[in-house]
Amino acid sequence: MAVQISPSILSADFSRLGEEAKAVQGADWLHVDVMDNHFVPNLTLGVPVVESLSRATDTPLDCHLMIEQPDRWAPAYVEAGAGSVTFHAEAAAAPVRLAREIRAKGARASMALKPATPVEPYEDLLPELDMILVMTVEPGFGGQAFLDIMLPKIRRTRELIAKHGLQMWLQVDGGVSADTIERCAEAGADVFVAGSAVYGADDPAAAVRALRRQAEETTATAGWACSH
Repeated sequence: MAVQISPSILSADFSRLGEEAKAVQGADWLHVDVMDNHFVPNLTLGVPVVESLSRATDTPLDCHLMIEQPDRWAPAYVEAGAGSVTFHAEAAAAPVRLAREIRAKGARASMALKPATPVEPYEDLLPELDMILVMTVEPGFGGQAFLDIMLPKIRRTRELIAKHGLQMWLQVDGGVSADTIERCAEAGADVFVAGSAVYGADDPAAAVRALRRQAEETTATAGWACSH
């Protein structure tokens, strides 16, 4: 399973997003946090900015919708240029239908779980998804401390993926840094969202390379990866 790094522009300079997108060349994705001030207590950006970003960078966009009514709004983000769209299990009215609609429009479909949301009730939905996101902080703000209590949930999610023989990705988002990425990789994550750890560095592209190296070295000896 290939390690992927997805820098979060939530930690970038919003006055120069085009330049900030180019500053992480070499990243696999550019993580775009969409917040509506309803599902989470913060307001960030929407479809027009995603459209602009898709023109400003060759790095595919990974849009994380922390919004109410994703069933209504998610397809517009595919049309705006997103290569992957993540909706929250807690907000989606019809997650299977929504995942199928996202895929039908040509993007990867992903579902996110807040820290208090267990993965087990969604086991039967996993084949409908390309990725599942285990939040390692409460969604809404960047710069939060990593929640170690999410590591068992990452492990259980990886076990469910293996149980069903799925090729889906397991993403983690929140407090991912040089200090925490190895624990996430050992537990079973293979896609890592990093905000301040990348954009707070003097050289964001070098930070991406360093995080990738750490995750790859850990994955090479992780029990879940060695069994594949």
